[in-house]
Amino acid sequence: MNTHSTMDSRSRAMTEPGSLREVWVFLMGMGIALMFLGLAAVGSSLIATFATMLVFGILLLLGAIFQVVTAFWGRSWRGFFLHLLTGVLYLVCRLLLVNNTVGAALGLTLLVAVCLMVSGAVRIVLAAVERFDGWGWVFMNGIVSVLLGAAIWRQWPLSGLWVIGLFVGIEMLFSGLSWIMLAVAARSGAASPA
Repeated sequence: MNTHSTMDSRSRAMTEPGSLREVWVFLMGMGIALMFLGLAAVGSSLIATFATMLVFGILLLLGAIFQVVTAFWGRSWRGFFLHLLTGVLYLVCRLLLVNNTVGAALGLTLLVAVCLMVSGAVRIVLAAVERFDGWGWVFMNGIVSVLLGAAIWRQWPLSGLWVIGLFVGIEMLFSGLSWIMLAVAARSGAASPA
């Protein structure tokens, strides 16, 4: 009973805002590192695009290995062929990605452009038709999405060489900023009495 109550108090402490006070320096360092990596990715978006494709290829290879090992580990299982086929598919996709990195980046960029335009158009139409609270912001979000998608589409295939790296860099910048803000909040919580 004593061990159970100790574990409960620890899990409650980790969900409270003040529980990050002890690691605020680590959070700040991680946020700063992510922001530097994000700036580097934005500044060298071509390199970041190819690095992202390489990482995606490695993840596909690991997924293929795990699927095939899982399939052969449970040969008598009814899902054997499904896992084996999935592993082979991951491996084929990985080989295509590594052997034609530029083509994969171009295809993924085109998919991003189409998704941005379609999702933006849906937001515009729904916001204009429904007129719910805050519909103007959703309408504006839709316009921005359509414009971004159209800009990527218009510069395609050249945009396929830098868009993915740019988007990854921007995401890293904002992720780093959020970790820094969390560290600042945790530190200020440490300064105030509990």
